[in-house]
Amino acid sequence: MPEVTQLTHEQHGHSMHHNGAISSDGNWIVFDYRNDDTHIGRTGTIAVLDRRTGSQFPIYQTLGQSIYGPGVGAASFNPCANQVVFIHGLLDADKEKPYDITRRTAVIVDLENKMQATYADSRDLVAPYAAGSLRGGTHSHMWSPDGKLLSFTYNDELVDPQLRVVGLMFPVKQQDFVEDRSGNVQGTYYAVIVSDVTESPQPGSDEINKAFDECWVKSSLKDGDTYCIAFQGNTVNASGETITEIFLVDVDLNLAFKDKSAVGMEGERPKVPQGIQQKRLSRSPKGLSNLRHWLRASPDGKSIYALAKDQFNKNQIVQCNTNTGELSFVSNFDFSVASPINIDASGEWITFTADNNLYVFQIHTKELLKLTERDVSEGQLVGAPLFDVGERRVLYNQFIKGKDGEFIQIKMANY
Repeated sequence: MPEVTQLTHEQHGHSMHHNGAISSDGNWIVFDYRNDDTHIGRTGTIAVLDRRTGSQFPIYQTLGQSIYGPGVGAASFNPCANQVVFIHGLLDADKEKPYDITRRTAVIVDLENKMQATYADSRDLVAPYAAGSLRGGTHSHMWSPDGKLLSFTYNDELVDPQLRVVGLMFPVKQQDFVEDRSGNVQGTYYAVIVSDVTESPQPGSDEINKAFDECWVKSSLKDGDTYCIAFQGNTVNASGETITEIFLVDVDLNLAFKDKSAVGMEGERPKVPQGIQQKRLSRSPKGLSNLRHWLRASPDGKSIYALAKDQFNKNQIVQCNTNTGELSFVSNFDFSVASPINIDASGEWITFTADNNLYVFQIHTKELLKLTERDVSEGQLVGAPLFDVGERRVLYNQFIKGKDGEFIQIKMANY
């Protein structure tokens, strides 16, 4: 059995985000103090572990933290800098207006300037809205591979808050001014929505009522200002069943910035900028699994990996060709994958958990390695395991018993 090492032991949670929890040089691991995935609103600390010394320290703490907010969590390193992005609830959070899916933003902290957070997306509740601003909550932020952009999922606070969409944001030299008032935020990034959703999709059409859990894809286009995102979209088939398929959208930043009307008017949700259009990639009888997971792209952009149910209702790994949209099973496990997946930098290995054990799977040879042996004395594995930087190691979260209870700790397994 491969060697397993426990990296943290403190009597609080050490929750890693599903992506980017390890710095590009491998020296730092970022986490938040959550001991429950649903408790971002009551969590006030983002911290890092220095792997060279074993020490850890906060890089950001909220002021006036309560069970109602503001709350922080889900932190990710920029792949090109020691810079961390994470969710931050609104500063006016209270019992009447607690942390919520429509009341949060992205903030960025540089390790060289700990405790100094910069808002990324602007939030403007006063029409006419500032171009490039939003008026709801961004979530699950993911850096583009070049570290220049952030993708996110979004729920609007004022119009159709249940309709989740996908967007991206990019830094601009001068952001439009947002009035200083409760609920508003002045950011430094320009945000746009890139997925088109409708409350009632036409059965049998390519319309969707939810866009979510995306990934960046290496674009086949030569324009350096064009980026590609794949996301999951809920369609409705001819029988009225919800089928989750894979969609792609190429985003030209020049078009995104040019269409100032995309911010929307009072009574409207933010719109997709003119000239940007999503396309349906996969067309399958059953679609993707309903287990919460994020799409993962191969480094060359030719394949997207996800989870789907087999004939025995087990979660298996599927591969989608980004040119043809063909969706095929690449695994045939006798168990069901139980967690989100991640792919390593070579594009050869995928990691996941199942039956409270950690696994890695070689995509092309079908080699399956079990990295842990389930121990009834240890607690549940949670979240998405992540590949280490430059090493054949996987980091993961697990509940471990301590003197004050069970806490989410960070562990590491070699393969």
